[in-house]
Amino acid sequence: MVSEQQSGSSTGSPFKKWFMRQYWRVQQSQTIISMAFWVTTLTLLIWPYVRWRFENESSFAGISTTYFGLLGIGVTVIILVLVVGVVYDVTFGLWREHMTIIGERNPFQTYQISPNFAIILLQTNLILKKIAEDDEDIQRHCEFVDRWFRWNVDTEIFARAMAGWKNIMQDEDPYLPNLTDEERAKLAQTVRDLSQH
Repeated sequence: MVSEQQSGSSTGSPFKKWFMRQYWRVQQSQTIISMAFWVTTLTLLIWPYVRWRFENESSFAGISTTYFGLLGIGVTVIILVLVVGVVYDVTFGLWREHMTIIGERNPFQTYQISPNFAIILLQTNLILKKIAEDDEDIQRHCEFVDRWFRWNVDTEIFARAMAGWKNIMQDEDPYLPNLTDEERAKLAQTVRDLSQH
């Protein structure tokens, strides 16, 4: 079991970690807070136009009708926002296209391999090479995967993942057998450079 002191997330400064945790909390509550702001702002913007209907000092159940007017406007705003949400979701289904665009813009869904997946892919590729040594098509595919892997090894995110694994595991693994000694040395140097920052 990896201790909290060894985990990659605890290597930064305590202030940065504390700050990012607070930032994350603000993001999580943003939807509810923004709804409250919508209701408050729109209610107060609409109120001057309908206030004249509630100026006769009347009350209902001992509560001024002004409060019922404000509450009615607020509930109407919430219902309108929910109706827009339902139309966006159910009627137009725009979120599907939104998710498609997010996928198209995400390099890890198009051409780049995430470091964790790359290690598993490398392992599978090595096994496949040995199992089907006589099959030219499979060997051609394995060579493509090796080239793809080598290209990804040159990216900063891969070096950052290697630095994280080295920090957590406290050893030189993972060993990448499909890289040349020169490529392995270059990756190790990039990892060292990143570790110093």
